[in-house]
Amino acid sequence: MVYVVGHKNPDTDSICSAIAYAELKKKLGVDAKPARLGDVNPETAFVLEKFGFEVPELIEDGEGKKLILVDHSDKAQSVDNIDKAEIVEIIDHHKIGDITTPNPIFFLAMPVGCTATVVKLLYDYYNVEIPKEIAGLLLSAILSDTVIFKSATTTDKDIKAAEELARIAGIADINTFGVQLKSKLSDVEKLTAEEIIKRDFKDFDMSGNKVGIGQIELVDIKMIEDRIDELLEKMREMKESGGYAGLFLMLTDIIKEGTLLLAVVDDESVVERAFGKPLENNRVWLDKVMSRKKEVVPPLESAYSS
Repeated sequence: MVYVVGHKNPDTDSICSAIAYAELKKKLGVDAKPARLGDVNPETAFVLEKFGFEVPELIEDGEGKKLILVDHSDKAQSVDNIDKAEIVEIIDHHKIGDITTPNPIFFLAMPVGCTATVVKLLYDYYNVEIPKEIAGLLLSAILSDTVIFKSATTTDKDIKAAEELARIAGIADINTFGVQLKSKLSDVEKLTAEEIIKRDFKDFDMSGNKVGIGQIELVDIKMIEDRIDELLEKMREMKESGGYAGLFLMLTDIIKEGTLLLAVVDDESVVERAFGKPLENNRVWLDKVMSRKKEVVPPLESAYSS
């Protein structure tokens, strides 16, 4: 058995790409099964229900397991005891991480906006027909990760793949479906401050500094404005308990196309070095910034290394 698994705190791309790639591997003769490293968020739950899929099996320890990693190649984002697992493939769209293998493996990382785009291209490469339901999963993942093509990570390959998948899935209006999809993550009223911060949260090693970056996408940032002080207080607690040099939360407004970045950091100047704007009361507005991967992580890494 080979488990196909995305990263911790899984998003829609991580879950849907795991399911779709496991299905492709099975059609190619591999005994593959999708898995997850955490609870699915409301957006992903909506997608799975809409297209008729069960939530993948949860695994918490990689020891002794044979794994295909999708949507990540960093140890901090992967299953516990990843060093004791056998990694046989990696399919990704991020920068190359710190996971290594003792033997050569199939490793495909493409500069596109979503792992699901890579998976779709692999279906095409192997000339395997994409079922309607799988097309729905892959389309949803692309719309989620590219924020309905508004993210700076979006490429022509993502748009072309999404258009082809929409035809297969029977989705007539991509934009309307995308807004419906993204609205599922905007309802934060019932979430605790910690749940909001951790909904889509990743750890990074930046020049020896432990940095955590969360992101939540909102149809309207006003939905969360009155909870910012509460969020900052919880971020301070998490920073101290987790030993972080910096903890960041992106409040991304998908309609205004920008991000209010909350930051609790040892050295506030790192924010100005990264984005050219100083923190004011632990926050800074970043116009047109939508992508953690392309527009927040790289400048922070440069700032921490300078």
